[in-house]
Amino acid sequence: MLKKTALLALSGGLVLSGIAIGTQDGETTASGKPDWAGQGNGKVHNVIYMIPDGYNASYATNYRWFKGEESSFDPYVKGLMQTYSADTEVTDSAAAGTAMATGVKTNNGMVGVTPEGEQVDSILDAAEEAGKSTGLVATSTITHATPAVFGSSVESRGNEAGIAPQYFDNGIDVLLGGGLDYFLPESEGGKQPELNLVESAQKDGYEYVTDLDELSSAKSGKLLGLFADDAMAPELERGTTDQPSLAEMTGAALDALEQDKDGFFLMVEGSQIDWAGHAHDAAWAMNDTKAFDEAVAAAIEYAKKDKNTLVVVAGDHETGGMSVGSNGEYDLNIDVLHDVKATGDTMAAELNEDRSNAGEVLKEYANIDLIEEEQAAITEADDAAIAINEVISDRALVGWTTSAHTGTDVPVYAYGAQAHKFSGLLDNTDLPKLMGEVMKIEF
Repeated sequence: MLKKTALLALSGGLVLSGIAIGTQDGETTASGKPDWAGQGNGKVHNVIYMIPDGYNASYATNYRWFKGEESSFDPYVKGLMQTYSADTEVTDSAAAGTAMATGVKTNNGMVGVTPEGEQVDSILDAAEEAGKSTGLVATSTITHATPAVFGSSVESRGNEAGIAPQYFDNGIDVLLGGGLDYFLPESEGGKQPELNLVESAQKDGYEYVTDLDELSSAKSGKLLGLFADDAMAPELERGTTDQPSLAEMTGAALDALEQDKDGFFLMVEGSQIDWAGHAHDAAWAMNDTKAFDEAVAAAIEYAKKDKNTLVVVAGDHETGGMSVGSNGEYDLNIDVLHDVKATGDTMAAELNEDRSNAGEVLKEYANIDLIEEEQAAITEADDAAIAINEVISDRALVGWTTSAHTGTDVPVYAYGAQAHKFSGLLDNTDLPKLMGEVMKIEF
């Protein structure tokens, strides 16, 4: 009897706790469900599509332990998404992005085209056609595979110089990220054969910004921000630059796009989570996830105030085969990553010719005292950066199975009006179709 009473009391406490959480903002939706559940049935005026490249449930779990609490989007998980491409079970970012942007599967390496090379419109194109403003934000080059699929069509993702002019041809209003080289002519050290896309954009009414200060004071509804010649700095090292964070770029994009009373579509990519996975760099992965988390928080805050904005979050695939726990141990030492101050690439660049100073480098940048076996692994490795990252990952008990992508399903999160429609087991081609449906635009 005592056990039953205790169980009933515990259950009551959980119910009361749930009520407290569910009504913390004192708001409910038309369906009677609390606003925090992201189940509203209201009109969707704006969509913010947020893509943490390379992110799946393993990243989500490790990040939750790294942060010490839920991410800004954890409470709004809705389901799972399949990621395979037209030609293989394990997609790349170009094919995955094309499916997530256009609703059409294609082969790995192809951007905004079918496997036969036929151009296909994206959900961004449809929003533009419906009179909405549009924007792309990324920490990679803004012409990299994931942003490219929303505003261009090329048969090879490597043709970034061919991608950049299409953004302006397609009328994209806000472009923020790295990749200045792809907007300048070869005569000025860039990669455009002849065109200076920055100058032509300014003539067409775009406000051009190159650092955080300029971005913070931007006022125009048409905004071009290129903050690095190539990719932007990893979040671990952004403090040594004058570059804005992903959250700051997201906020600036929203300020610009909301000037259009017809609404907007914005895609925001946390690009370098994927790169960290390829490199087996757990600290880079967690810190760039933190930057993405803060950007999602800004988007959700905007949606809470606006009431007619939908935020959808989904990785395009998983990278690296990350695990939570490794080396046969039932444990995780994720706090090791809090002491890491630089990427493995940066640490490898600090090594001398025979790598005999690896101990000093790891002590300075990761607060790790190398043991003999770890020193030998770094000294003898073909790739010193990977070896450094694997030492740190082993200390943190974060495992890796591949240097490529994997074909696992990824979580889908949604907050705001019509968020419930993104529930269940989805295909990556479903997301843009659902966005078109809830925005009531032809797609």
